Amino acid sequence: MKYFLTTLIFYVSAMVVYAQPQKVIADKIVAVVGDKIVLKSDIDNSIVDMQRQGYEIPPNARCLTLEQALGVKALVLQAEKDSIPVTDEEVEADIENQIRGFINAYGSKERLEEISGRTIYQLKEDFREGFRERKLANAMRGKIVDGIRITPNETKAYFDKIPKDSLPFYESEIEIGQIVLYPKAGRDAEEYALEQLWDFKKQLESGKKDMRTLAALYSDDPGSKDKAGQYEINRNERQWDPTFMAKSFSLKEGQVSNPFKSKFGYHIVQMINRAGDDAVVRHILKIPQVTKTEINAAKQKLDSVRAKLIAGTLQFGEAVSKYSDDENSKFTGGRKMNAEGSTYITIDQLDKDLVVMLKDLKPGEYSYPAEFTDERAKKGVRIVYLISRSEPHRENLKDDYNKIAQRALEEKKNDVLEKWFAEKIASFYIKVDEEFRDCQEIKAWLSGPHATAGK
Repeated sequence: MKYFLTTLIFYVSAMVVYAQPQKVIADKIVAVVGDKIVLKSDIDNSIVDMQRQGYEIPPNARCLTLEQALGVKALVLQAEKDSIPVTDEEVEADIENQIRGFINAYGSKERLEEISGRTIYQLKEDFREGFRERKLANAMRGKIVDGIRITPNETKAYFDKIPKDSLPFYESEIEIGQIVLYPKAGRDAEEYALEQLWDFKKQLESGKKDMRTLAALYSDDPGSKDKAGQYEINRNERQWDPTFMAKSFSLKEGQVSNPFKSKFGYHIVQMINRAGDDAVVRHILKIPQVTKTEINAAKQKLDSVRAKLIAGTLQFGEAVSKYSDDENSKFTGGRKMNAEGSTYITIDQLDKDLVVMLKDLKPGEYSYPAEFTDERAKKGVRIVYLISRSEPHRENLKDDYNKIAQRALEEKKNDVLEKWFAEKIASFYIKVDEEFRDCQEIKAWLSGPHATAGK
């Protein structure tokens, strides 16, 4: 049960679904919990997904995966009984993120549909019930462990149980925060960008040039320049700029928009083709260039902010909220996070300009304002706050208390969840196919008065 609880946390919180884009030859019901069923394809596809992500597959993987599935179904049943709300909008957002991940993994929407043998619409429908159940299971787990806390004594007791030769070794890690300003370009630069786009539109409509050529030559968008300005978009995807989406979906096939402004700069968009809420567009982005005058003004402003931070008259989080133009850092108090969502970052995860800024900083110090260019080719100015820096070391309570405390908290939550399952299993109707009757991992599930193993 301990292994099940650990993997269940992964199952209900990570972007993993049973239904993977592949064709199933044969299927059958291998388990029932209440009125919820588990299909053989659920088990097989989940294992394939773990293999695809590089996880080591244990010999008893099918038994463990069925145990996970039973746990999720039980949580879903209880969530429905407790009327825990999950909205269609929340489920749709998760499905969009999953589909987008598949498209990125396989290279294009067409490639995904080719491999899966399903249209995007069909894949979304295939995923819908699984995603709804996962959100319900996650919400129910949250309710069960709500209010669980960990004390310093419990953290120490947890750490002391770990064999010393099993403690992880950490490379040097840093925690940093940043305050970013994106200077606004002058009126002349904005007017020049608009003039260029109007000229491109005339060339397109006259037939002198095509969008593919112009975007490849002149677009300032690094995300689509190597694709000649092309994007595959869906009306319901939330990561796109709202103005960009509205303008795109107002166009007929082949039509080119007038120049318009988004948070990224100025655009023209051409609708290539459209099928319902899905569309293929090409665009040209022009980012009005800021001059040294605007850059220096931003540096002076951040110099003033830095002075207040050093003097202690302004707290860093307050300064981020008040001054920073970086949308992501406003939700993290200015702290920079890596791809895994951790604020502990290794040097190789930083851009080279940040590495230079941190070179002579000590923990607790602020850098001088420095100019940089972000991943969208936009010029900005930033100051960096070095919160902490660790040397390469074996895990210990002094340097790694927060990490250890988080693991100890998860173990405590697992104990609470295990107790909940032990009390609840007897109340569920459970049936497991004889194919899995020898699985040691599900013996506890078959111990209740309403449980059977067989066809």
